[in-house]
Amino acid sequence: MVSISNVSRGAIIRWKGEPHSMESLVHRTPGNLRAFYQASMKNLKTGRNVEYRFSASEQVDVIVTERKKYQYLYRDGEDYVMMDTETFDQINVSEVAIGPASRFLKDSVMVDIVFADDGSILEVELPTFVELEVTETSPASKDDRATSGTKPAIVETGTEVNVPMFIQTGSVIRIDTRSGEYMDRVKK
Repeated sequence: MVSISNVSRGAIIRWKGEPHSMESLVHRTPGNLRAFYQASMKNLKTGRNVEYRFSASEQVDVIVTERKKYQYLYRDGEDYVMMDTETFDQINVSEVAIGPASRFLKDSVMVDIVFADDGSILEVELPTFVELEVTETSPASKDDRATSGTKPAIVETGTEVNVPMFIQTGSVIRIDTRSGEYMDRVKK
């Protein structure tokens, strides 16, 4: 057990029996009241965001983690099959562990998998940016390319993303996996 004052952003704690990732932790001292820590956490089993106030003297259980690089191979039903590039061992990872960024996974992408001390998978971190090819989008006329609007496009993973009017089928674009937004066109 560790004092909440020694926990930092990004730490993984066991709170109410489930693993939570610390998104933000702010120390507050309101007027003549006792100090507390306002925590914003993400439940790693359900994916829900949780807000909680810890007293300044409260103790929490910090989970010891191990981070390893894995390569995404293919989808097997509801699971994603990942391979350790050193030992070639394969593991199945649930969609909940990956989160909404799973819609941007394509073959051979390297991901970081965070394991708990008991060997269970806590979370999967994709690269911040991925490059995907646009497989379907409406053609743009000369008038559309001159304006600064957006249009929907479907990328090679089957996900729909809003892109600028000048993007055409066959273009390769860079997407932010955290927000799902178009960043820029990749010139090859």
